[in-house]
Amino acid sequence: MTKLMTCLWFDDRIDEAIRFYTATFRDSRVVHIVRQGPDSAAFTAVLELAGQQIFLLNGGPQFKFTEATSIMIECDGQEEVDYYWNALTTNGGTESMCGWCKDKFGFSWQVVPKQIYETVLGPDKDGAGRAMQAMMSMGKLIVADLERAYAGN
Repeated sequence: MTKLMTCLWFDDRIDEAIRFYTATFRDSRVVHIVRQGPDSAAFTAVLELAGQQIFLLNGGPQFKFTEATSIMIECDGQEEVDYYWNALTTNGGTESMCGWCKDKFGFSWQVVPKQIYETVLGPDKDGAGRAMQAMMSMGKLIVADLERAYAGN
């Protein structure tokens, strides 16, 4: 069976990334780590984060993360949005617009509540337009504000 796996390329911070991601995602585990010696940094690792496997490579300084690639975290309400947003943006992460942020390694994430489907992508065109306008002014997405905008309040 064919399987797709995202690969994240790190420059000597792979062990820190392993600790950070497995601590950040509640449902996570280290599937596999390859080290070139007993005391050396990991060369590769496979993590399972929220049911998805992510491959980490300690590849060196040649390539950097860009906003062209991100992983979306579909959250179950504001509490979960707040949790992931805060976990990813503290200690060196950065906030951006419309639910996008970068973690301390410079990798981009979209922290999105599932309510996006009922507001910004909702069936009422006018309501969706208002919710989209509201979203465009946000960094972290606020569910109640999206719902208010959709409803026209």
